[in-house]
Amino acid sequence: MKLVNINKSQYRSANNLVQIGLLATLAILSLIFGQLLIYFFGVKPLPDAESTGNFHLNLTGVILALMVCSLLVRNLRQKPKFYEVYYVWQLKQLQNKIFRKLKSIQQAAKDNNRDALLILCFYYQSLALVYNLDNNTLTMSNVNNELDKLQKSIDAAGFSIDVDEFTPEMLKDF
Repeated sequence: MKLVNINKSQYRSANNLVQIGLLATLAILSLIFGQLLIYFFGVKPLPDAESTGNFHLNLTGVILALMVCSLLVRNLRQKPKFYEVYYVWQLKQLQNKIFRKLKSIQQAAKDNNRDALLILCFYYQSLALVYNLDNNTLTMSNVNNELDKLQKSIDAAGFSIDVDEFTPEMLKDF
């Protein structure tokens, strides 16, 4: 996966639109599906009675709404307008995979393993990209410090690292 420069305002706009749209769709469809299931399969409420026991139908309505939202996301991810949102989502998933193996990657980087140094370089640069897009300024200095330390390690080892060389398959070795 390559790191791509993303227009921050366009990304934020599209991301907000996707989040609000999915939340509204989920809420509305959950209500609609739940009410339809209760209408056709539910227990009719009795006067002065307590619960009707239709919780399972409401839960089924929420699950159906989640399935519809998943299909929407699956189809929208191919649209050019939502490219940035989907790209950042994929990048965050890849960061998660790297984070799970971070200790072993850092240990290999201490031993001047070029692939480990490359993975860490990609990881910290991608974190900086995502933190910038999400306005996460609190941890940005920490990421920049890690990048500086990493660059010193790369220089000391005599390597030339280009993050475009990174592939997710490199993680299999750690």
